[in-house]
Amino acid sequence: MKNCLYVLSNETTGRYYIGSTNNLERRLKEHQSGKTRTTKVLMTYKLVYKEEFDTIQAARLREKKIKSYKSKKYIDWLINQ
Repeated sequence: MKNCLYVLSNETTGRYYIGSTNNLERRLKEHQSGKTRTTKVLMTYKLVYKEEFDTIQAARLREKKIKSYKSKKYIDWLINQ
C-alpha cells in the first residue's frame, strides 16, 4: 500500500477530516470502527480524496500544508478538481 494523504467527508455535518497514512485500507477501517478519537463521534465519514506519495514524510508534509490553509473552500476545490 502506498503512502497517502486522504480526505474524509461527513455528509451530515459537511465537515472534513484530513489525514495521512502508510496503509489507507487499515486507516479507513480504524475510522469506521471508532478507533480514531477525532472521527469516533460521527463515524459516517467517506473517502472523497487521496493523493499518493513515495514516502510517508511527503504525505505528512502535504497534510500539514492543506491543514495550514484552514479553508473549507480550498478543500472543496481540491476534491472537485
